[in-house]
Amino acid sequence: MAISVGEIRTILKNTAPRDIPEAIREFSGDGRKTVRNMLEGAQKRYEAYLGELERLEGLLVYEKELQKAGFKYIAGIDEVGRGPLAGPVVTAAVILKPETRILGINDSKKLSEKKREELYDIIKAEALAVSVSMEDHNVIDEINILNATLRAMKNAIDGLEIQPDFVLADAVTIPGLSMEQKGIIKGDSKSMSIAAASIIAKVTRDRLMQEYDKVWSGYGFYKNKGYGTAEHTEAIKRLGLCPIHRKSFTKGLL
Repeated sequence: MAISVGEIRTILKNTAPRDIPEAIREFSGDGRKTVRNMLEGAQKRYEAYLGELERLEGLLVYEKELQKAGFKYIAGIDEVGRGPLAGPVVTAAVILKPETRILGINDSKKLSEKKREELYDIIKAEALAVSVSMEDHNVIDEINILNATLRAMKNAIDGLEIQPDFVLADAVTIPGLSMEQKGIIKGDSKSMSIAAASIIAKVTRDRLMQEYDKVWSGYGFYKNKGYGTAEHTEAIKRLGLCPIHRKSFTKGLL
C-alpha cells in the first residue's frame, strides 16, 4: 500500500533540515501533485537552512581567527539595560564550543521574545560556560552607568566556570581583565559568542523586570522593562519613584 499524502507531510515536517535531501530522494518517484509540491517546499526549506549556515559562518569570523591564533576558550560578553529608568544593568558572558552552530542566533534586539526564550535554553544547554552578573540601581546612581556596566562585565567574566583566554566584547574595553580582549562595534551582530551573551542577558533581565512588576505594579515593567516609555514616565509623575528607579536617570520627571 502506498504511503499516504498525510504521512509524507508528517515525515517531511519532522525531518531535520540537514536530512531533507535524503527525504526528498525517498519520495522523488511519487508522481502525485500534492507530494511534488511538498517536496518543492522541503527543498526551499533546505536551501534556507544552507543560507542560515552560511550566515552563521559569517558570525564566527572573529572566533575562527582567534582559534587559528591558538586561543582555546573565547568568551563573548554583552550587556542589557544601560538605558532604562529602572532596574539593574545585566551582563552575560558565554563560551561556546568551537563546533557550535545555533540556528537563528542573532543580536537579541533583532529577535522576538519567543525566539529569545527558545535560544536562551539552547545556549544554556550547549555552551561550555555561561555567567551572568548585574549591578542594581543603587550602584548605577553611585558610580554611573558606564562604570556599573564595566564592573558587571568583569564580574561576569570572573564568574565563568572555565576562564577564557580571550574576550570578545560589544564595543567596550573592560578594565582589569587578565586575558586579552577585543571590543567590536555592533559585536552582537558580528560575533556568535557576543550574540549568545546578548540573548542570555536580555532574557535574564526581562524575566527579572516581569517579577518586579508583580511587586511594583502600575509602572508597566512587564511591558516596558523599565525603559522610559510615555506610559512609564506618566506613571512616575502619577505614582512617584519606586525603590528600583534610578534617581540619576529620573531627575526632572517629578
